[in-house]
Amino acid sequence: MKLKDNYLLLLVLVCLAIFFVNLDAIFVNIMEARNFATAREMLNLDHWIFTTLNNEPRYEKPPLPTWLTAISMFLFGMKSLFALRLPAAIMGSISVIFIYKLGLKFTANRRYAFISGLIAATSFYILYSGRDGQWDIHTHAWMIMAIYGIYKLFTEETSKYSNAIISGILIGCSFLSKGPVSMYALLLPFLIAFGVVFKYRDFKKNWFPVVLMLVMATIVSASWSLYVYYFDTQAVAKITDRETGRWLDYNVRPFYYYWSFVIQSGIWTIPAFVSLLYPYLKNRVFNKPGYKFTLWWTLGSVVLLSIIPEKKSRYLLPVLIPLALNTAFYIEYLFRRFDMLPKKEKWVVYFNFGLIAFIGLLFPIAGFIYLNELLPSIWPWFLMTSICLFGIGILMFYYLKKNKIKPVFYLSVWFIISVIFFGLPIAKKLEVNPEYKSILAVDTYREKMDIPVYEFKDFTPEIIWEYGRPIKVLWNGETYEKPSENEFLLLNTPINYDSMLETFPDYNIEKIDEIDMNPVGNTHKNRLYRDLYLIKKP
Repeated sequence: MKLKDNYLLLLVLVCLAIFFVNLDAIFVNIMEARNFATAREMLNLDHWIFTTLNNEPRYEKPPLPTWLTAISMFLFGMKSLFALRLPAAIMGSISVIFIYKLGLKFTANRRYAFISGLIAATSFYILYSGRDGQWDIHTHAWMIMAIYGIYKLFTEETSKYSNAIISGILIGCSFLSKGPVSMYALLLPFLIAFGVVFKYRDFKKNWFPVVLMLVMATIVSASWSLYVYYFDTQAVAKITDRETGRWLDYNVRPFYYYWSFVIQSGIWTIPAFVSLLYPYLKNRVFNKPGYKFTLWWTLGSVVLLSIIPEKKSRYLLPVLIPLALNTAFYIEYLFRRFDMLPKKEKWVVYFNFGLIAFIGLLFPIAGFIYLNELLPSIWPWFLMTSICLFGIGILMFYYLKKNKIKPVFYLSVWFIISVIFFGLPIAKKLEVNPEYKSILAVDTYREKMDIPVYEFKDFTPEIIWEYGRPIKVLWNGETYEKPSENEFLLLNTPINYDSMLETFPDYNIEKIDEIDMNPVGNTHKNRLYRDLYLIKKP
């Protein structure tokens, strides 16, 4: 089979290009810092089961992604951002591959399945999550594998028990990645959509495998939670109360907050919106039941997520999985019929891909103006990015004029790959904070004076991650614990300055440095700033 016809191999190569290249280009964010610091404490403090962050219990999220990160740390080193983000990149690739496999399973159309995979890989939040060391991509990757097995369980006569057992384990792994999130946002709408469109025919044949699957899922899901609860009940209860309250009063948004969900697909925003127009597309797709299935799945996921009071844009990640499959029906239709479409149907296609092409043509000029002062240090990357995007823009306009939508679609994928290969290294040089000072500067004082360092009120994950080890916090939730040493270093935020004076009224307090770990110069996050004080008993 020729490479151009080996869709699965091509999709794997695209995943390698999208998820694995320049993984270290972006600085560590707060979600990653939590995960990475917890993984490091697994290795350094042997906290594999009773997970900690800054040596404090951290049971808010199950540990599977952190275990995988810790293993990658052990194999490739704690300082390598590539190693730290490698598990997420692998899970992102797995998600894309199983989207392809599921699309192939319910349509038997390899080209459609390939289009689905490409759309998924280049959808903004799937792409971002697969390059970011956080939990979301893990929980949904395990679940899409489980869904593939569940689909086979309900549609094939063979291997029912093996499919049930494997699917149950995979559901459990999804739970061990981020609790019931994917069960609710990805699996439940899948089950609803499958029931509406394909029906659960001959369910009597499947009831025992389904029970077996549920038993396996329950055992795996509950294993860590029950163990930790049994041996550290008080900490688990405290954390559970706090997290439960957040679902009701933290980041509360109106019901319609997610209605613009198609934007999260990035360059596929307009095709994704068109794919949701059932009256327009229902008689144009090659597989109407399959289209209805992905549409129900997508909309069901959005509605279920909208019911939950707590809302964040990143929670829309599970919606992008069925949305990629749904959008692929529209793109596949364009592949077949675009040259015969009336102008009133073509304009939206011209606008979508013309906009991408225009951005490609505009980049060299806009980049030269905006990055003028940085050009000496980034010119190889800027030159390569400009050549690639400008060339892709020219080719996209050429093929649009020829009414050949297939190469235009593939060029859009190459557009994203070009940005990842040549554009991301430029990001390292942008808006660097000239006042940046690492928390590692504290060690100079600590080693010179041979005294300990403490955090006054709250620790920040990025600071703990950068420091390399836990920093004891004086605030225990009720009062401040005064250190026993006569002399020590104390990190504090300006907002808590008065509280510090009240806590140490008879001490000599001297500010000796400022720690500013804001990586970007035009923004200032208070949580990344600390004043460093030398505290002495009189």
